[in-house]
Amino acid sequence: MSTIPQVAETMQTILTTVADEAARETGFTERTSKMTGAKFAQTLAFGWLADPQATLEALAQTAATVGVTITAQGVEERFSARAAALLQRVLQAAVEAVIAADPVAIPLLQRFAGVYVLDSSIIALPAELAAVWTGCGGRPGQGTAAVKLQVGLELTTGALQGPELQNGRTSDRSTLQQQAARPAGSLRLADLGYFNLDVLDDLHKQGAFWLTRVQAGTVIADSAGQRLDLPRWLAKQGGQVEEAILLGAEARIPCRLLAVRVAEETANERRRQLRKEAKRRGQTVSQERLALAGWNIWVTNTPAEQLTLPEALVLARVRWQIEMLFRLWKNQGRIDEWRSQKPWRILTEVYAKLLAMVVQHWLFLVSCWAYPDRSLQKAAQTVQKHALHLAWALVAGLGRLTEAIAVIQRCLANGCRINKRRTEPHTYQLLLDPEGLT
Repeated sequence: MSTIPQVAETMQTILTTVADEAARETGFTERTSKMTGAKFAQTLAFGWLADPQATLEALAQTAATVGVTITAQGVEERFSARAAALLQRVLQAAVEAVIAADPVAIPLLQRFAGVYVLDSSIIALPAELAAVWTGCGGRPGQGTAAVKLQVGLELTTGALQGPELQNGRTSDRSTLQQQAARPAGSLRLADLGYFNLDVLDDLHKQGAFWLTRVQAGTVIADSAGQRLDLPRWLAKQGGQVEEAILLGAEARIPCRLLAVRVAEETANERRRQLRKEAKRRGQTVSQERLALAGWNIWVTNTPAEQLTLPEALVLARVRWQIEMLFRLWKNQGRIDEWRSQKPWRILTEVYAKLLAMVVQHWLFLVSCWAYPDRSLQKAAQTVQKHALHLAWALVAGLGRLTEAIAVIQRCLANGCRINKRRTEPHTYQLLLDPEGLT
């Protein structure tokens, strides 16, 4: 697992050597200048890590922290298509770095050779950037330009896979994360956007496990191969169902169906939302979908002796951890907000803020990830307070940077925890006591 010196060395290499090489390759650096590719990347990443709403004047002060005297106007003049290309390359190098924490002390997660959660999020961009990142065009809140962030998170070690950048209109089913092989004995959690029988079958043959909801219309047969009329069959069952099935008309993947009946109030609200969405699209809702709205339904190829029904219910909730990561990046990292109207400055800012979020995540991994009750929101607030000191330390040398990260580690270890709740327990409490959910 990664240590503080390893993180310090990785951070220094990417924000110095890699950034300067990228500046030469993209043409950002065409003449001798104090504002090198490395200094520019450091200024933006640490400046916006310290304050995601930093002004040009504040960024100029961050530049002074890393040893460059420049005016706010001078910073503004550096934003260009080449600057965006530079930051994109530095971000990609950071994404490719392998940083992992000591495994979190949660026995349920440690049963698997990794627990991988997949999800995506979209950042809408100015229409002028449609040639760079094509948006969904026509969907509410999404214009002709948008970039989709594909992210995988391994929950035991915290290892981040991504953000992999795609056109906003790209389907989740075609992402590299979707196609990635997983270690035998690992578990994959993903929402319906990633549901694909061929992928599930490939993972099953690799010896990897998955837990997923079922796409409407998917053929389900009993263990003898007889197709089930799922709504009618479930109507005859009790409140909880666990049944061996075959998934898919052709794939016939052996797995378990897990179903839990929801409260009638919840079911009715789901049906109302289904009808509302269907009306908006000029469609009708099938009786099957309306009937199945009364159930939470999952399928998994994990053996019952390795994952009980109550444990599966808890793990189904864990997928939201990556939603919380996106929320952290947007609410505190402000990756989808900017002060400018200039397209290339906006795109450069998006890349720089994503780079800052990756660096921040590395600090989490060597500081607080091993604690089940960690609070990443509190941890992010602490990292913000230390960001400019971290920038200075990086310039001062590897020893100073290592010391600065060690200070952050001590701060995060001592104060960034979540208090227990007796009612509505936190996810980490349920992971430690899955039976407490039922």
